Amino acid sequence: MLDLDAYLARIGWSGPRTPTLEVLSGLMRAHVQAIAFENLDILLGRPIQLELDALQAKLVAGRRGGYCFEQNGLFSAVLRGLGFQVTTLAGRVRLGVPGEVPTARTHMVLRIDLPGADCPYLADVGFGFSPTGALRLQADLEQPLELDRYRLLRAPNTWTLQLQQPEGWSDAYIFHDDPYTPLDYEVANHFTSTHPRSHFRLGPLVIRPDLAAGARHVLRGNELTTRGPGGAVTGRRSIGDPDELLSVLSEYFALHFPDGTRFATPVPPMIPAPLP
Repeated sequence: MLDLDAYLARIGWSGPRTPTLEVLSGLMRAHVQAIAFENLDILLGRPIQLELDALQAKLVAGRRGGYCFEQNGLFSAVLRGLGFQVTTLAGRVRLGVPGEVPTARTHMVLRIDLPGADCPYLADVGFGFSPTGALRLQADLEQPLELDRYRLLRAPNTWTLQLQQPEGWSDAYIFHDDPYTPLDYEVANHFTSTHPRSHFRLGPLVIRPDLAAGARHVLRGNELTTRGPGGAVTGRRSIGDPDELLSVLSEYFALHFPDGTRFATPVPPMIPAPLP
């Protein structure tokens, strides 16, 4: 059963609980700042469980983060609990992937239909470069938010979310109109968390925005970067040892692990690793 009060306390939300656009965007903004995107349980040899009780135990009570199936799985339950109409969809991550390299439908996104709205909205708190508010599901409209500018392109049965970066517009992911079921996500989650070709097994991948500082912190492997609005790298730091990694996780991502915690050593990548 959803513990809505505990979730709202976790993200620091004390505002209205009505199914409106303002509440949706406010919840997204609070969520992505409070709950980091991360893959660390995979590197600790722990299973990624998608049942609601497990998501609440990890992300709420345990004050951990997670990746798309966990983050958007929990967020969709919260939105439904508040009376939002939610459809769960799936997409193919393209950010950082060469055009000729195929990707599977391993990203979970949410379509929100609001009463009286002239179009649906896209909600996604489980992408590393997640929008900090709801996006209109409308083609060719540039939509600026605190850290990034987004737009959506339309093709038959698919949408492409694009992210403006210093070099220009980049495809973030392509998602489809047809709804996905919990069983579909279980299959995709099994691949992303266990398959040797999954980029989530290549080392730490942790991302969290700091909107007060106008920045997003990105830990990938042993490198921490800070990115300003539009994705420009404004800081870079190499992490020298496992104890320093634990300190970085605590300081930049509010993720606290016992002293002596060690994550799996990265294996050589077999395919280009997309950015989440």
